[in-house]
Amino acid sequence: MPNIDRINETLRKEIASIIAEEVEIPGGLVTITRVECDTNFYSARILFSVLPDSLVGTALEKLRKSSGLIAEKLKHRVKIRKIPHLIWEFDPTEKQAGALDKIFARAEKEKEISDDELEDINYKY
Repeated sequence: MPNIDRINETLRKEIASIIAEEVEIPGGLVTITRVECDTNFYSARILFSVLPDSLVGTALEKLRKSSGLIAEKLKHRVKIRKIPHLIWEFDPTEKQAGALDKIFARAEKEKEISDDELEDINYKY
């Protein structure tokens, strides 16, 4: 694994841990899905998901307001020269995956109905 990938993964784990310990989002569950540092480590895109979806705005606001605290905690946990500027971004991947699952389940159910209808037709004739 290249060095930047290791740093991204380390930052992802540590940021997730800090959020769990320090940032309270009542009724919400925040997951850090990915961290992408730029090559000079000036900034890092922090992609997150939140359940329920209705708390995306609240979570984004809390995370942005907590950036200084999170960066300060990272200084003590991660051994890199400079902690990057944290840029928060909602990751819709899980939401999209859930929607696709529903579509596939509906298509499978419709296929089963069609197969059952086909069997009924074959049985009658």
